[in-house]
Amino acid sequence: YRGLTLVLTFLCYTSYHLSRKPISIVKSQLHPNCSALGPNPRNNSNSSTWCSWAPFDGDNYKELYGALDNAFLVAYAIGMFISGIFGERLPLRYYLSGGMVLSGLFTALFGLGYFWDIHVLWYFIIVQVCNGLVQTTGWPAVVACVGNWFGKGKRGLIMGIWNSHTSVGNILGSLIAGVWVSSAWGLSFIVPGIIIAAVGIICFFFLVEYPEDVGCSPPLHHDAGGVTSNEKDPEAVTSNEGPLSISGQSSADRSDSPKEPAEEPKAISFLGALRIPGVVEFSLCLLFAKLVSYTFLYWLPLYIVNVGEFSGPARRERAWQGEHLLTLPLSLAAHFGAKEAGDLSTLFDVGGILGGIFAGLISDYTGGRATTCCVMLVVAAPMLFLYNHVGQNGIGTSIAMLIVCGALVNGPYALITTAVSADLGTHESLKGNAKALSTVTAIIDGTGSIGAALGPLLAGLISPTGWNNVFYMLIAADVLACLLLARVVVKEIRGWCGCIARKRGYVRT
Repeated sequence: YRGLTLVLTFLCYTSYHLSRKPISIVKSQLHPNCSALGPNPRNNSNSSTWCSWAPFDGDNYKELYGALDNAFLVAYAIGMFISGIFGERLPLRYYLSGGMVLSGLFTALFGLGYFWDIHVLWYFIIVQVCNGLVQTTGWPAVVACVGNWFGKGKRGLIMGIWNSHTSVGNILGSLIAGVWVSSAWGLSFIVPGIIIAAVGIICFFFLVEYPEDVGCSPPLHHDAGGVTSNEKDPEAVTSNEGPLSISGQSSADRSDSPKEPAEEPKAISFLGALRIPGVVEFSLCLLFAKLVSYTFLYWLPLYIVNVGEFSGPARRERAWQGEHLLTLPLSLAAHFGAKEAGDLSTLFDVGGILGGIFAGLISDYTGGRATTCCVMLVVAAPMLFLYNHVGQNGIGTSIAMLIVCGALVNGPYALITTAVSADLGTHESLKGNAKALSTVTAIIDGTGSIGAALGPLLAGLISPTGWNNVFYMLIAADVLACLLLARVVVKEIRGWCGCIARKRGYVRT
């Protein structure tokens, strides 16, 4: 059942990201270089945009692209705060599968605009807003399901591996959308929409929300003695994590297991979730961490394509003016087309997969989620600075820097949205109430989604002043994310020092 839960939730959120990716691929087809296709067969006077898709055929097409992106991201950020509250009060299986079917519907509606010959901006904006709202059903639900099945002892590593669904979905979404982007871009949305709806139906029939639903004992999130997450929690959990595990489980543990249906705990309120220690700090940290991650996500492929026009003397002249690119070196990017640049940008996602696994493994071993995030954020700041200056010294250096920066930027982001959210949703202060997991996850990821909307927007506003300034903005966001975790880091370090002191005192006696 654990394996089934991991596979189903992995497929579910892979399909969520698969359905979000097509718009970044189709953008180049909505406003292509029509002059390269020859004269206008319809003898239109405007020969430079005759093949573009209205309303994206004007000079303000980049602003309209930004409107589409922000319509989705802002709706997603707002809806996430509400989504967790509904997720705690509705069956997760119904909530998740229903959201996936609706996500498939709105994704397909965007593509149907091609076949219905729709050229009204508000149609696409409204579809994006609706899609952003229904996509918020995914993350709180899948994290809650995984958290219900896995205790804290191995949660960081398991969720670090499991969180690769984000990058896998992005890569599959790019490949699927690329099949039809030049022939009939509407299918680039319709096919992913069908896929996510189909996975939602599978989830409805096979997903098991709680171990108790199939007669399994729930995992132990905290030991009976009240040991906190900074102490011997991993060792206390590992002996009781298997389904139907009875040997080695004390009577106190069994008495804490929520098997009495007569006293089902009530869902936690929004303010109650904010009072859980660490929720506010990790939420604000994720805001700035996700700001950096989504800036790379939305700008990296586009700049790899566009920087080729600046090379040789133009590059040196712009360098003297303080302008540096957000992505690959100018001399290298000139050799890459749209497809090659898109493939190369996936190295950042590859680094993110490695960073998420590494962060989960280290945090499981040390018991310090905040400290792991803080160290990676501290190292990420100078690496971003180096990438801006050294990442131009050859293709090998560029590949290495993309992977390293992806690991350091996305590692803390992955850890906070998965293991940390599950830890806080099953915090010992809740006294065994598992009804807080979805709400806590929604608060943390909802706050992070605000940063996801702000990052690409700020990059677009700052970039005209020079790309050095964009990197300074990203570095400042990394530093702020680190500072916001300072109180939790100090608490973890004090917990380690107290544990060591108790061990030494025990040895002396």
